[in-house]
Amino acid sequence: MQWRIPAALPVLKLVGAAGLLALGFLLAEGDLLRPVAGALGAALLAGWGVRDVIAPVRLAVDPSGITVPKGWTGRQHLPWSAVESIRVQRRPGRGFAGPALEIDTSETLHLFSRLDLGTDPEDVADALAAVRPEPARPSRPPSGEQSDGTDQSRAE
Repeated sequence: MQWRIPAALPVLKLVGAAGLLALGFLLAEGDLLRPVAGALGAALLAGWGVRDVIAPVRLAVDPSGITVPKGWTGRQHLPWSAVESIRVQRRPGRGFAGPALEIDTSETLHLFSRLDLGTDPEDVADALAAVRPEPARPSRPPSGEQSDGTDQSRAE
């Protein structure tokens, strides 16, 4: 399974970049700063849109682990053993107005919004939980211990 940004998002970014560039030139009135600022803003927005076209998949999962973005267009596969927690957080006032999928590997924290995933982060968290293997558990308690963890040798 994989989750990608909505197809309309890079188009909106590229159209916005063109509009920002045009706005910079239309409002120039002989001033060089406005078209330069418009061109710089347009270049940043266009670069962001191009990245979305080149690497639209933000999260992928398979039985061996998850794949997350790394760098501008790279990807990094994380085995399930490296994933400490997967949860949905609401962080108002910190750049995310809605819920965000949070994948913690103790070394890195990966945050994905609805716009990154193209669907509700709660649904993605449920899908990840369904694919993630159960952690290994001992089949029986070690000798000398009861199943509740008390030591039989001390029980009277």
